[in-house]
Amino acid sequence: MQPNRQHEERNLTRVYKIFREAEWRSALESGVFMGSLDDLRDGYIHLSAGGQIAATAAKYFRGQRGLVLAAFDAAVLAPALKWEPARGWELFPHLYGPLDVDLALATWRLTLDPDDAPRIPPEAV
Repeated sequence: MQPNRQHEERNLTRVYKIFREAEWRSALESGVFMGSLDDLRDGYIHLSAGGQIAATAAKYFRGQRGLVLAAFDAAVLAPALKWEPARGWELFPHLYGPLDVDLALATWRLTLDPDDAPRIPPEAV
């Protein structure tokens, strides 16, 4: 069976951010997202690759409603985008600077699965 090349390329070139509803609205109004409280504390905006987003959603956003998932082109965010070790020494994308929300390739409203974890739409990744 041949790998799905389009799926692989999307996973390598897209990075994702989960926003709380108020964060997303504020970012849309201003045009930029400066970061959540966690992002501001850590000095960068936490992002995830396609293969990481479901685990990120389950770990940090379980039980939260009104979430928005946004996809961005990693190449467009460079050079402010750095891949650095995080959970289990896995490399995660971190953005050192504001995130221009007009660069979003697509957005999805997230629903919760039966375990209260945010459900990542299959077409997103």
